[in-house]
Amino acid sequence: MVRMAEASTDQRLVKGARSRAAIARHAADVASVEGLAGVSLGRLATDLGISKSGIATLFKTKEALQLAAVRAGREVFVEQIITPALSAPRGLPRLRVLVERWLGYITDPVFPGGCFRVAVLTEFDSRPGPVRDAVVADHEDWMRFLSEEIRKTQEMGDLNGRDAETLAFEIDAIVSAANTARQVGDEARVVTARRILDDLLR
Repeated sequence: MVRMAEASTDQRLVKGARSRAAIARHAADVASVEGLAGVSLGRLATDLGISKSGIATLFKTKEALQLAAVRAGREVFVEQIITPALSAPRGLPRLRVLVERWLGYITDPVFPGGCFRVAVLTEFDSRPGPVRDAVVADHEDWMRFLSEEIRKTQEMGDLNGRDAETLAFEIDAIVSAANTARQVGDEARVVTARRILDDLLR
């Protein structure tokens, strides 16, 4: 009987985790288009065809749901960009894969609103609170990672004479601008962004 009860509890935990992950992922989809302000318990309940109380049981508050969306967006970014790049040789080849996959993430978007990170960072850059803190921390983690990959590239003899943090900032700014261009249908500027990035990494 004890083992049966434990198995039942385990199944409920697994089901709950899957439900939370699915809801958070949909919240990230919504946020990429409408911003995190568009993410609410009621909105997601309607979209997913489940009760608002069911979502509230898992997330309690709108803020908790927004934070879950930020985590989901981060997980997708890591899965789509960072993890594949880590299989490339360290140095310039890996850095090129990182940038190329990031551009691909924008030109063939995983989220309906393009780059989740760009969307929510501009939305919450001047709104204090836990959600802003999570968004900013996620961005800073990425910038540190990108800067470190640039430093590793320089240690191997490429891209010397450049400040790693400055180059990371330039890459981030150009890809963010490419995301905006892609979202408004300006493909010519996406091509321009790609050319600038190629020049930076030459």
